[in-house]
Amino acid sequence: MDDGDTSGELIVAFKALGHPTRLAILGWLKDPGSFPPQDQPAEDVGVCLKHIQARANVSQSTASQFMATLQRANLVTCTRVGQWSHYRRNEEQIARLGALVGTAV
Repeated sequence: MDDGDTSGELIVAFKALGHPTRLAILGWLKDPGSFPPQDQPAEDVGVCLKHIQARANVSQSTASQFMATLQRANLVTCTRVGQWSHYRRNEEQIARLGALVGTAV
């Protein structure tokens, strides 16, 4: 990956984390067990969007937009369970971004 790709990747991630609620969501997802119980364990499939929406105190569409932004930045992954979307942190990418910041900035 060249410097332009690295810079672009960092810019996308920083933009995604530039909104306080999206930053908070990424922090909340660090402890999926802190969310209400769901049909399948959050540690296995991720946290259901409805629980993220409730904690963030935003509409369903706003929560979906927030998660789509985090997903485009590759900071979260999405698993569909029936009609529900479940999200978890992409720890590998988060660690990679941390390393990139250390070398690129």
